[in-house]
Amino acid sequence: MTKQEFVDRVAAQAGLSKSDAGKAVEAFLDTVTRELTSGGQVNFTGFGKFSAQRRAARMGVNPRTGEKVQFQAGSSLKASVKGGGG
Repeated sequence: MTKQEFVDRVAAQAGLSKSDAGKAVEAFLDTVTRELTSGGQVNFTGFGKFSAQRRAARMGVNPRTGEKVQFQAGSSLKASVKGGGG
């Protein structure tokens, strides 16, 4: 699912305009990024916990092509957390 598809589903499920849903999704992502950047964590009981940790790169396999791929955080999140800025 892409970010736009996610926004569209949030809009439909919450009865919001796509514009308002987009703003809500951006606010969510910004809030999580800022919390991780400051060294904190975000915990949604029953769903999951977001925290920044140093880990060795993990390898996976693309099931369609068999190509090995390296898992990593998105570039903007990674840059924010590493740089300490939001």
